[in-house]
Amino acid sequence: MNLRKAITRDAIRLELQGSEKAEIIEELIDVLVDTGKISDRKAAVKAVFEREKKMSTGMHHGIAIPHGKTETVNGLVAAIGLKKAGMDFQALDGNDSRIFIMTLSPANRAGPHIQFLAEISRLLNDESVREKILSATSADEIYDTILAS
Repeated sequence: MNLRKAITRDAIRLELQGSEKAEIIEELIDVLVDTGKISDRKAAVKAVFEREKKMSTGMHHGIAIPHGKTETVNGLVAAIGLKKAGMDFQALDGNDSRIFIMTLSPANRAGPHIQFLAEISRLLNDESVREKILSATSADEIYDTILAS
């Protein structure tokens, strides 16, 4: 999986404003809408919330990876957002989430979706990468950290 194709500087936000899970999800979807990565906001919201109903995408180490599959995208797209103070995203480890990676992929293609989730999970499993991301002062720093790791 080439993270460079899915992650772009313009789809990175240093400080998400939402204080609840639903607000964070919608804020990240709005990033994808604003950057022209998705055109059907309603379908994207539905896909991510349907996936979230099955099981929380709050992982370990302060990471949440809300995702979904929808026909509203032609290929895998992603947005990154930080909530440095942390917030309850019903993570598997019970801790607050601070790094949010949202991805949407076409409903009829499983390969890129699974590869992206595996690659971003591997990358963020490294504590030094998480620390660099959380201490970043620009979208460029986050972008460069992810692609250099």
